[in-house]
Amino acid sequence: MLNPEIEKRKTFAIISHPDAGKTTLTEKFLLFGGAINTAGAVKRNKANQSNTSDFMEIEKQRGISVATSVMGFEYSGKRINILDTPGHKDFAEDTYRTLSAVDSVILVVDCVKGVEEQTEKLMSVCRMRNTPVIIFINKMDREGKEAYDLLDEIEEKLNISLCPLSWPIGQGHTFKGVYSIYNKHLNLFNSDKTKVTDSVVAANDLNDPSLLNYLKENEINNLKDDVELVDGIYGKIDKDLYTEGLVAPVFFGSAINNFGIKELLDTFIDIAPSPRLREAEERDVLVEEKNFSGFVFKIHANLDPKHRDRIAFLRICSGKFERNKFYYHTRQDKKLKFSNPMDFMANEKSIVEEAWPGDVVGLYDSGNFKIGDTLTEGEKLQFKGIPSFSPSIFKEVENMDPMRTKQLEKGIEQLTDEGVAQLFVMQPGNRKVIGAVGELQFEVINFRLEHEYGAKCRFRTLSYTRSSWVTSTDKKKLDEFVKRKQQHIGFDKEANPVYLADSEYMINLTKQDYPDIEFHKTSEFKN
Repeated sequence: MLNPEIEKRKTFAIISHPDAGKTTLTEKFLLFGGAINTAGAVKRNKANQSNTSDFMEIEKQRGISVATSVMGFEYSGKRINILDTPGHKDFAEDTYRTLSAVDSVILVVDCVKGVEEQTEKLMSVCRMRNTPVIIFINKMDREGKEAYDLLDEIEEKLNISLCPLSWPIGQGHTFKGVYSIYNKHLNLFNSDKTKVTDSVVAANDLNDPSLLNYLKENEINNLKDDVELVDGIYGKIDKDLYTEGLVAPVFFGSAINNFGIKELLDTFIDIAPSPRLREAEERDVLVEEKNFSGFVFKIHANLDPKHRDRIAFLRICSGKFERNKFYYHTRQDKKLKFSNPMDFMANEKSIVEEAWPGDVVGLYDSGNFKIGDTLTEGEKLQFKGIPSFSPSIFKEVENMDPMRTKQLEKGIEQLTDEGVAQLFVMQPGNRKVIGAVGELQFEVINFRLEHEYGAKCRFRTLSYTRSSWVTSTDKKKLDEFVKRKQQHIGFDKEANPVYLADSEYMINLTKQDYPDIEFHKTSEFKN
């Protein structure tokens, strides 16, 4: 029997293509959980209002999420931990890492645009881990694709079987509400963008004559036909298949108008998995084990601009985490204790005395942690993490203010530790090269260096577009390769050599010339 504390935890990420309504959905969950009283829309109309889950200055200015936020709240006797991820493709790595720390995922699809490229990539990462996925089709109050067409498109593009658990009544200007197939309950549409309001009408039976006061007869008949058809095509939800990541329940709604959210949340807490076993290099770690273990999946510098702090986000995998207790840092082979571990509620932080598997705690860090580090009660463990991916844009850092060299170095070091982008050091001259997936990452780095570290730099674009980690069973051959190709070699944070090339063709050519060298697209070979 699982400890009731573990049983009540539900830790999940909300993922989507940019602008599908992910941050808005996060806000509405917090609203239903009573964690906040009113929600601030992403497109702000007041200068002082911005999303609870977007707390970095650049996010407030741009109206986008570029860092993963962690939020917890209580709902219906469960402890819900949400990890809101950046939707922008330039920050995909942060999202991939976050997915290593959750037990399930809610994927948001915009009913107007349907499945987009970023959605497909995110889904493939969920596939790598068989993460259970629930799909929320958002913006039903807008004219978009037909519900059945959307289901076909999602099944085809995301390659997953679906099972609708709610169904929309109308769409766009005819959108009247959502019927919960799972709970056999009907809520009719009452738009309120900032507060939780009682619905206009709630009914448990589609044959209830009072429904005619709110819906036309043909709308009721269409809904009955749809529900019958959905039941015939998709059948009942098989919870085991959902937990194995083979079937995705589907919900419809409008996050900005609070519609369909309650149906989603009520079903989610019923079917979503509680924390489960985790794979480590050495063995599988069970949640019910007595001894504590956990891993760092994210590092964030300057969470509070008034204090130069750095927080490591730790996902607890087994046992119980306690404040002021010594834990073993397996990579550094030393013991650490934490006097003020943090619990997160959007941008409110509070000190936590104890935490359980599924929880995410923030540990103040003076530079001890890197992403992927493991803490235990003494056992040598290394949890399997998400690798670094090969960047496609490489730029050399040029210092604009030699008087602030120290601040620049510290800023680059900390921001790349956070995983905003990857840092490679090239010789001669210890040149710092930043590798990123998209241009926006450089914008964020520049902005944060100036505003958080008081350092100014510019980036000089290099011709490289590909990178491969290189290894060899013959150390001598590897050393010789690194020496010969010096102008193409950068060293990552763990001092592993990485071969930088102008094209895929160049890498293939080099592979032929050096058969003893192995080339790797990701840093996973280290794990």
